[in-house]
Amino acid sequence: MRSGTVLALAALLAVAALAQSPAQDRHIVVASTTSTEQSGLFGYLLPLFTKKTGIEVRVVAQGTGQALQTGMRGDADLVLVHDPQSERKFVEEGFGVKRHPVMYNDFVLVGPSSDPAGVKGMKDAAAALSKIAATGALFASRGDDSGTHKAELRLWAAAGSDPKGQSWYRETGSGMGPTLNTAAGLGAYALTDRATWIAFANKQDLALLVEGDRRLFNQYAAILVNPEKHPHVKAEWAQAFIDWLVSPEGQEAIAGFKIGGQQLFFPNANDPGA
Repeated sequence: MRSGTVLALAALLAVAALAQSPAQDRHIVVASTTSTEQSGLFGYLLPLFTKKTGIEVRVVAQGTGQALQTGMRGDADLVLVHDPQSERKFVEEGFGVKRHPVMYNDFVLVGPSSDPAGVKGMKDAAAALSKIAATGALFASRGDDSGTHKAELRLWAAAGSDPKGQSWYRETGSGMGPTLNTAAGLGAYALTDRATWIAFANKQDLALLVEGDRRLFNQYAAILVNPEKHPHVKAEWAQAFIDWLVSPEGQEAIAGFKIGGQQLFFPNANDPGA
């Protein structure tokens, strides 16, 4: 093959590589709660979005507090989290553009089927925690500033109890799945989102004991990281993902995610109170 032909071929290959590179780099980073990842929701949703748009979504699964910190640093293009108070502060301080409600489920209190604190069937979650504290029954807390941990701390405050430092109160500093593993291993109580509980395979002797308290409502929202603070944020593609999540197609996909016939998340993007 003549050298001119080789050079021409090399040039064509280089052009082809350049043409392909934008598509290969067509991705966004989402800092999200561990529940959306560990429940399997993202494994179900993201391929649908990527197939429609060609945009790959890379997930950093963290507790809500850590996910918001990731967004504040500009290390993600958007956050999908579940603590409305922290979310509103994130937007008010200029780190996020707008809070978009996406879906909800609820928290539940699980614990050993023997139920040493006698809380099974209670509808008042704070009263149930009071009984756990009074009996000194083991309790496994995420202790990680996640949305679940924040909800748990609010319930302890409502119960008029501060468990931190108590011998029966074990902070794992980890995600929901590992914390449930700890609870299962110790025979401890734990607060968990229902989706992760349904998907959790290592239940052992754990059982769902307390549910139905309105304070256990668990709202999720998506927020674009402010490109004015972090110009490298892929705002157009990240907003496309948010728009898809709250669209009829995305909301239907969320509702369609089930395990064993049970729906794990309930879309409510159009709920004005969300």
